[in-house]
Amino acid sequence: METKFYEKDKLLVFKITEEIDDFTVQKIRRKADNEIERFMPKRVVFDFDSVTFMDSAGIGLLIGRYKFANILGGKLEVANLTPSVKKIFEMSGILRLIPTTDLQEIS
Repeated sequence: METKFYEKDKLLVFKITEEIDDFTVQKIRRKADNEIERFMPKRVVFDFDSVTFMDSAGIGLLIGRYKFANILGGKLEVANLTPSVKKIFEMSGILRLIPTTDLQEIS
């Protein structure tokens, strides 16, 4: 997972570059929580552009980071959903809670 913080916008972007399953979720969760606490962003965006597989553990990961970001005064969004990830999000109803965003606007 790659991390980029945009100071001007107080935006933290996590570009996930691996499959999301029980094994990888633990590693992603630790890194994401550390970075969210470190930067205290107003917006946190998970970029799913490179994700080829995600199971239900990914839903739990996002809900946990959504709650954590909210506690710290931030908002969580998702971007670049691949068709398989989008289908899982739609079936779970998570898109009613976590909005999608367009990362093309960020320079």
